[in-house]
Amino acid sequence: MKISAGQTVLLTGATGGLGTFITRALAACGANLALIAYPGVELQKLEGELKGLGGRAFSMAADVRSPADRQAMVEEVERRFGGIDILINNAGIEYTSFYHDLTEENIRDVIAVNLEGPMMLTRLVLPGMLERKRGHIVNMSSLAGKAGPACQEPYAATKAGLIGFTYSLRGSYRQQGVSASAIVPGFVEAGIYAKLKEKSGFAAPALLGTSQPEDVARAVLRAIENDLPEVIVNSMPVRPLFSFSALFPSAGEWLADKTGGNAFFRRVVEAQKHGQK
Repeated sequence: MKISAGQTVLLTGATGGLGTFITRALAACGANLALIAYPGVELQKLEGELKGLGGRAFSMAADVRSPADRQAMVEEVERRFGGIDILINNAGIEYTSFYHDLTEENIRDVIAVNLEGPMMLTRLVLPGMLERKRGHIVNMSSLAGKAGPACQEPYAATKAGLIGFTYSLRGSYRQQGVSASAIVPGFVEAGIYAKLKEKSGFAAPALLGTSQPEDVARAVLRAIENDLPEVIVNSMPVRPLFSFSALFPSAGEWLADKTGGNAFFRRVVEAQKHGQK
């Protein structure tokens, strides 16, 4: 699906670490942008930036956990811009912690924001897309959804769920002109990883490396325009590792541990517990 001027994009998590980069990449294509974030800090500033460049945009503070907010955001986008051509489920949260230390509320929040929100928003926009026989849904997943790193159980589970959700959507609707893509970044120098690095003082493992947020934004555009089921964004090639793990789970688990991902997250947890930077 070619991204062209006048198409309408609904983007959640618009002011998060990756959201601003995805927003700017889409604005360069001339799309109408509906920017959603919660609680909405910096939303008006981002909207003003886009309008200053001549783009059409509006912002709205809305919580993807709330059924009323989800309904309201879709209705407002359609009122202002018409039908939604592209939905980008980018809002996400995580808690880096040993699982037994999380509260039930922590776990429910991650599920509600990372998985329930995208699934329910998709349900709301699908009828219009099917009626127009065009549309694309982008689900922002993570390598955590494939590798299942230590101290990331709710996050890993929800990101894995988004990948499965994406493939099922493609199987159901591609023949009707509506498709979906999963974007699967590793450690990115923005958003969640950047915050963890700042808080703990620890960098990502050298064997895994980091990517720039602009790389992720380009991956989103490429996935939509080429109708790709999944795009992994990582500075080092990791797909062979996942293929190896699928064939030899125990050996793959050992190899994944040796890359340093599990150790990184354990160190972050220990740093948080001891009140380090």
